[in-house]
Amino acid sequence: MDPAHVAAAASAPEVTLLGMFWTAAFVVKLVMLGLLSASVWCWSIIINKWMLFARTRKAIDRFEETFWSGGSLDELYSTLSERPTVGLATLFVAAMREWKRSFQTAGASFMGLQARIEKVLDVTIGRETERLESSLLVLASVASAGPFVGLFGTVWGIMTSFRSIAASKNTSLAVVAPGIAEALLATAIGLFAAIPALIFFNILQGRVAQMQARMEAFADEFSAILSRQIDLHKTSDRDRAA
Repeated sequence: MDPAHVAAAASAPEVTLLGMFWTAAFVVKLVMLGLLSASVWCWSIIINKWMLFARTRKAIDRFEETFWSGGSLDELYSTLSERPTVGLATLFVAAMREWKRSFQTAGASFMGLQARIEKVLDVTIGRETERLESSLLVLASVASAGPFVGLFGTVWGIMTSFRSIAASKNTSLAVVAPGIAEALLATAIGLFAAIPALIFFNILQGRVAQMQARMEAFADEFSAILSRQIDLHKTSDRDRAA
């Protein structure tokens, strides 16, 4: 803020948010615009993730209802393998694909099949979790860095204001207050961007943890089901050999 702006601020009857922005120093304006852009970016991520988690939760509920209904796993696999899947359905398709590969060749051995299926389930869980967590790092970064970026704008604005005050040699409250208010506006915008980002990062991270726990529980149960099927096939092979 230069001396001309100080004089104008002294004669102004009131100070508005838009007026404080336009009379702020160039660096402070950049900080404010950057923080506002980060806030818009965070809200777009929040809305997108909220909708994604809602769709994923519904898909998980539908799959569990179908899976535990007692229908044929082969028929369920044939249906799901023909379309994109999310959540538990992705785990099921990945494990069944590895299971069926063991029967593609004559005399296929079940040795190591259980370990391979568990590995496939672990990798798939990791990929699904990574998909759910994507972009959440942006929220964490804005939540942690937003106040400090705003504070930088405040410090810069106060320094500019004090230099202008010293140049005008006028220390009245009407001259000092607008410049300080302009500088503090940067910190306020930083908090405006950081607080929702922090709150929703914790909420969404909790949702990810819940879905990951459901996927891990299903993986353990489905792995146990396939393990029993492997034991039955081994027993049948030994009986035929005898």
